[in-house]
Amino acid sequence: MIDAEKIRNIGIIAHIDSGKTTVSERILYFTGRTHKIGEVDQGNTTLDWMAQERERGITITAAATAVEWKDHRINLIDTPGHVDFTVEVERSLRVLDGAVALFCGVGGVEPQSMTVWRQAEKYEVPAICFVNKMDRTGAEFFDVVRKIQEELGGNAVPVVLPVGKAEQFTGLIDLVRNCEVLFWEAKGQTRVEERPIPEALREEAHAWRKNLIERVSEQDESLLEQFVAGREPSEAEIRAALRKATLSRRIHPVLCGSAARNIGVQRLLDAVVDYLPSPAVGDPKNLAALAFKIFSNRHAKLTYVRVYSGVLASGSYVWNATRKRRERVGRLVEMHGNHPIARAELGPGEIGAVVGFDSTLTGDTISTEENPILLEAIEFPSPVISVSIRPESRADRDKLSYALAKLAEEDPTFVVSFDPETEETIMSGMGELHLEILVDRLKREYGVQARVGRPQVAYRETATTDSEVDHKLVKQTGGKGDFARVCLALEPLPPGSGFEFVNDVKGGNVPKEFVPAVEKGVIDAMRKGPYAAFPVVDLRVSLTDGDYHEVDSSERAFFTCASMAFKEGFRKASPALLEPVMSVNVVTPAEYLGSVNGDLAARRGRIEAMEGRPTGHEIRAAVPLAQMFGYSTQLRTLSSGKATFTMTFDHYEPVPFALAETIVAERQKVLAGRRA
Repeated sequence: MIDAEKIRNIGIIAHIDSGKTTVSERILYFTGRTHKIGEVDQGNTTLDWMAQERERGITITAAATAVEWKDHRINLIDTPGHVDFTVEVERSLRVLDGAVALFCGVGGVEPQSMTVWRQAEKYEVPAICFVNKMDRTGAEFFDVVRKIQEELGGNAVPVVLPVGKAEQFTGLIDLVRNCEVLFWEAKGQTRVEERPIPEALREEAHAWRKNLIERVSEQDESLLEQFVAGREPSEAEIRAALRKATLSRRIHPVLCGSAARNIGVQRLLDAVVDYLPSPAVGDPKNLAALAFKIFSNRHAKLTYVRVYSGVLASGSYVWNATRKRRERVGRLVEMHGNHPIARAELGPGEIGAVVGFDSTLTGDTISTEENPILLEAIEFPSPVISVSIRPESRADRDKLSYALAKLAEEDPTFVVSFDPETEETIMSGMGELHLEILVDRLKREYGVQARVGRPQVAYRETATTDSEVDHKLVKQTGGKGDFARVCLALEPLPPGSGFEFVNDVKGGNVPKEFVPAVEKGVIDAMRKGPYAAFPVVDLRVSLTDGDYHEVDSSERAFFTCASMAFKEGFRKASPALLEPVMSVNVVTPAEYLGSVNGDLAARRGRIEAMEGRPTGHEIRAAVPLAQMFGYSTQLRTLSSGKATFTMTFDHYEPVPFALAETIVAERQKVLAGRRA
C-alpha cells in the first residue's frame, strides 16, 4: 500500500486549446511512463484515446493515469476544456486534492479558464498555475499573471521567469533556487542545465525574487520577521512557506514553459510534489470511497472511485451507502488512459476503478455495511438542449434503449426521456457537440442506426404572480369512487431557486398519509407545464386546505386532484416562458469587429464587454441559445474563418411576451402534429 504522504491527486484544468493533453503527454514521457511522446496532431496520444478525441483533436472524457516522480505517486486526471463536457471537470475536481490551472501564454485567461477556476474554488482545491505556449508569438507571461490576479482573483505569484520570447524562448529563471535553467534537445533527449543567472537578467530576477519572498512572508510569521530584519531565507524555508500558503489557497504559484518544446514540464512536476497537497486520510479502519465516474463498453462497466479512508480490496463485498445495497468488488484496476492494470487493493488517497459494481452510480458512497458513511454527493448542471431520436429499424429499437441507458449511466448531464404523447425518445445534453458525440458513440460502440431530429432549446416555465386554487375531484363508477379536495397556493421564487412544497394544512382536513400523494401529483404536473409543456421551475406550492371521504379517498385520488389543481392554479399565475441564455466570447480581428457585433445584436445578443487582446478584439455577450444554432458557420463566413468563439450556459431569463406567444403556438402545433 502506498504511503498517503507520498501521493498527489491532481487534475489539469483549462480552456480548450491551452495544451492540457500536450502537457499530460510530456508528464507521461518525462516520468518514464511512456517511451514515446504522443502528439494531439498525430492522433497517437495516450490519454485522448477515444476515436472521437483523436479525430477531432479535443479531450472529451477525463482520463486517469499514475506516474512516479521523485519518490512520489502522482495520480493525474486530464480533463476536457470544451464547456459541453464540463461534467468531467466537475466530478474530477470533487475527488482531487490539487489542480494545475493551465493558461495559454497568448490567450491568457479565457472564458473556460474562468469556469474551471470557479469549479476549483467551489471544491476548495489548491491550484498552481502553468503558463504554456511561451514559444508562441504574442505570448506575454506577466500579462497572464496580471489577468489571473484581476479576472480570477487569484493571488498569482511567479516562482519562475521566462528566458527569451517566442522562438527565442529557451528556459527559465528559477526564483526559488535562484538560478537559470536551460532546456535543449540532444540525441533525441531533452537536456536540462542549471547555471548562475546571467548578468543581463540579474536585476530583473532579483526584483522578482524579492517580490516572491515578500509575498510569501505575508503568509508566514517567521519569514516575515526575517524579511523585516533583512535576512535572506533559505531555499528550504521559501519552499516550506510557499507550500503552506498554496495549501491554504492564499497563494497560487505561477510557472511557465512550452510543453510542445519540452520546456518547463520537469519544473512543473517538481512544483506538484513541492506545493500541492497529499491526501487527507480518515479512519484507517473504516472504508469510505466515492464513485465519481462510470464508463461502460460492450465488455465491462468501470466504476472510478477515490478512496478517502480504509482499504478497498479486490473480491470483497462493500456497502453502497447511497442506495443501501450490497455490491461486490469483482476486480480492481489502476487506469492508464484506457489500459487497466490489476491491483489487489486501493488504500487511502488512491484512485482506481472497480469492475463488478451493478447498481453504483456517479456520486454514490462506498463504505462497509457495519459502519456506513455518506459522503457529500456531486452536483451537476441541467441540460439546455434536446433532440429527438428514432431507431432506423425494429432491430435497432432494443439496441437503442440499452445503449441510451448505458450512456446516461455514464454521464449525469445526459438525460433521456420518453414523450408518450408523441412517442418520441428525447436526448438532452449540454450542447450541440455533446449530443453529436453521444450520437456518434451510439453508432460506433453500440451499432445503433437512428434518425436524429433538429436541436431543440430546453425552455422552462415559471409563474410571475401568486395564485390560489380550490379543486375537488369527485368520481362515482358504481363501486368505490374517487374523492379528494385540494387547496393550493402558488408563489414565484427567485431565479434558480427550484421547487418548494409546503404542507400548510391546519387540522386534519387532509390526512397525513395523503400529503405525499399531493406533492407527487404537483411534481408530476410540473414536468410538462400547462403553458407550453415545458418543465416548471422556481415555484413554491403550499397545500393550505382540503377535504377527504372516509371510503372514496385514496392516494391515487389525491395525486390526480393535486395534478389538476396545480394546472388550474398555474394558468391563473401569469405564466412566463424562460429561455437559456449563453455567455458568448468571440475573438476577432479588428476589421471584422463591426460585422460580428451587428450579427450578435441581430441574434438578440447584449454586448457586455469588449477589449483588445494580442490575438484580436474580444467581445463578451449574452445571447439566447435559441439564436445560436449554426453560429459557427456564420462566424466563419463573416470573418473569413479568422474569428473564434466559445459559448457557456449562464442563466435562464424570461422570453419577451410576443416571442413567447409565438414559441408556445409553434410548440402546440408541433405536438399536435406528432400526436397525429
